[in-house]
Amino acid sequence: MSCNKRRNTMNNKYLNEAIIGNKSLLATYTSKGELLRMYYPNKDNRQYLKYYHVGIKINDSDIIYLHDDVNNTYKQYYDTDTNILNTEINNTYFNIKILQTDFVPIKEDILIKRYTFINESNIDLDLNFLIHSELLSDENNFVGCKIIDKGMMQYSHDFVFSTFAKANKLLSHQIHNTQNNIYSGKIQDKDYIGMSKDSSISYDIGLIKPEEKKSLDICICIEEPKKTISELEEKIERVKKIDFQKEYSNAKSYWRKYVKSHNTLNLKGPQNAYEEKIQEIYKRSILLFPLLTNSSTGGMIAAPEVDEYFTNCGRYAYCWPRDAVFITKALDILKMEKESDKFYKIFCKMTQSKNGMWEQRFFTDGRLAPAWGYQIDETASVVYGVYSHYEYTKNTKFLKDNLHMCEKAIDFLKRYTNDMLDGTNKYHISYDLWEMYEGTSLYSLASIYAAFDSIIKIYKVLGSNVSDFENNRLKEEKILKSQKEIEKLQVAIKKYINDNFYDTNKNSYIRNIDDRKMDISILGAVVPFNVFTPKEKKIQNTVEKINLTLRTYTGGYQRFEEDHYMNGNPWPIANLWMALYYLEKGEKKKAKEVFDFVVKTAGKHHFLAEQIDNNTLKPNWVIGLGWSHAMFVIVLEKLI
Repeated sequence: MSCNKRRNTMNNKYLNEAIIGNKSLLATYTSKGELLRMYYPNKDNRQYLKYYHVGIKINDSDIIYLHDDVNNTYKQYYDTDTNILNTEINNTYFNIKILQTDFVPIKEDILIKRYTFINESNIDLDLNFLIHSELLSDENNFVGCKIIDKGMMQYSHDFVFSTFAKANKLLSHQIHNTQNNIYSGKIQDKDYIGMSKDSSISYDIGLIKPEEKKSLDICICIEEPKKTISELEEKIERVKKIDFQKEYSNAKSYWRKYVKSHNTLNLKGPQNAYEEKIQEIYKRSILLFPLLTNSSTGGMIAAPEVDEYFTNCGRYAYCWPRDAVFITKALDILKMEKESDKFYKIFCKMTQSKNGMWEQRFFTDGRLAPAWGYQIDETASVVYGVYSHYEYTKNTKFLKDNLHMCEKAIDFLKRYTNDMLDGTNKYHISYDLWEMYEGTSLYSLASIYAAFDSIIKIYKVLGSNVSDFENNRLKEEKILKSQKEIEKLQVAIKKYINDNFYDTNKNSYIRNIDDRKMDISILGAVVPFNVFTPKEKKIQNTVEKINLTLRTYTGGYQRFEEDHYMNGNPWPIANLWMALYYLEKGEKKKAKEVFDFVVKTAGKHHFLAEQIDNNTLKPNWVIGLGWSHAMFVIVLEKLI
C-alpha cells in the first residue's frame, strides 16, 4: 500500500523552483508543487510558513503526500507566457492523476490552488484531501488556530493566515498534536479553537469512479490584524463568492498581454531548441521582474528568499541599490520606464542617508534592512543609474527631480574619495562588490569614477535648458566649481588605479592590493563604468588572465580566484559580464560563446540562478536572481 511512514518537516527550502504572484503577493514552489513560501503585503519582510503539506487518503491507505511519495511522478509547467503554475502528479500505485494549478489573481491578494482528481484506474477510489500547515511562531508572535466554515484560520498578533475551500465542507480537523497521527490520514479533534502552530483539515472528495474526475478549489488569504474577527470572516465569505474560473482567465490574459507589451526586443520566431530556450528565458525575465518589485516604492528584492535561518548566507529578499540599478537598466530596455522612475524618485529618495550615502540594503518599503557594513558602490551606482535611465527616456524633468539627491550623493563620494587618496581614514572601510573584502577595490573606484562622469553629464543636460541654471548665477558658479573638482578627482582615481591596481608580475589589473586576485568585477572598469576602453593593452592582458584563472572546464566563469562560497561554482553573472566585455570590444562570436553557457544552464522553468553546479550544470543556489535576469536582457539587446 502506498504511504509515507515519515515526512521530513525540516527539509531545506533552498531551491525556489517556481515563482508566482501579483503586485502584493509572492509565492514559491518546489519542482513537485510544494508551496514553500508566501509573502504579503511586501515581497521581502515576513515569511509565514514553516511548511504547507497536502496529501490524499485513498480507500484504506495512509496519507499519500502529493509532493513526496515514492509512487508519484511529476510534470510541472507554466501556462504559456504567464505566472500560472501547473503541477501534474501521477500516483502509479492507485493510478490517480492530480492536476494542481496555482495562481494569484491580478486584483485579489489571494492564492488559489485548484485540484483536479482523475481516476485512471479500473476501480472506484474513495478520496479524502488533507492539508497540514505549520506557521512560524515564537513567544512574541504565538500562533493559534480557529476552525471556520470550510477551513481554518491560523492567526497571531501580527497576521492571520486562512485556508479554506470555495465550496467543499470540512470532513474533519485537528488543532492539537497533528504531527502524531497525520501519517494515518485520519485527523480528529473536538476543539474548534486552540493554541497550536500546526493544524490540519480534511475534505471528503467522495467516490471517484474509473475515468471520472472531481475538483477542489482551495484559497489562502493573508491579512494583517487590523481587521476585527467579523471583518475577517466577512472577507472570507466574500472571497468564496468570487468566480475563480473568471479570475484564472483574467490572470492568464493579463500576463500574456504583459509579455506582449514588453517584448521590446521583438525576437524572431525560434528556429531550433536553442533559440527557443533564449526566448523562454527572455519572457520569464519579463514575468519575473514585477514579482520582485514593490509596486508602491519601486524597491526590488534581489531574489525570493532561500535561507531564512542564515545557514549559508545573509539572506536575499532585500533591496541592494546596486542590484536594482542593474535591473532598472533591463526594465528600461523592456519599456518598463515607470517602474524605473519609481525606484529612483521614491525608493532611492526615501532610503538616502542625511550624509548622502546609501546603506548596503533595505526592505522594499524603504526601511533599513539588517546589514554588516556599507559598500561605496551602492551610492555610486545610484548616480550612475539616474543618468543611465535618462539615456533611455530623455526625460529632463526626471533629472531635475533627482538632481538634489544625486548632488548629495556626489558630495559624499567626493569626501570619501579625498579621504581615500589622502589616506586620512576618516570613513569606515567599505566592503567590495561581493561583500567579502573590506578595503579599496578596483570595482568600487570604477563606480565612483562613473558616478562623477554621470553628474557632469547631468549638469550638461540641465544646463542646456535656460530655465534650469541660467538665471541662478550662484548655482552656476557652484556647479562649475564642483565640476572642476570632480574632473580633478576623476584624473586622480584613474591614476590611483593604474599606479596601484596593475600588477606588473601578473601583467594584469587586480581587484585589490591585499589579496591581488583576479575577479570578474574588474571588467566593471570597462563595462558599465567606462574608466578604460576594451581594446587597451592592459585591459586585454587582464581579460587573458581572467580566462586563464576564472573560466572553468565547462565554460562557466567563477567570480574570483579561490571563491569558496557555496563551493565556488560558476555564476551566470560572471559569464554575462564577460559577454558584455566582448560585445563592447566588437567580438560577437566570443560573446555568444560565453553567453551560451548561461542559456544551457537555465533552470527547469527558464529561471536563471545565482550559481550553477559545475558538475551537473544545474542551478544549485538562489533561483530567479534578479541581477542574473537583468544582465541576460542587457546582453541579449546587444547580441540580436
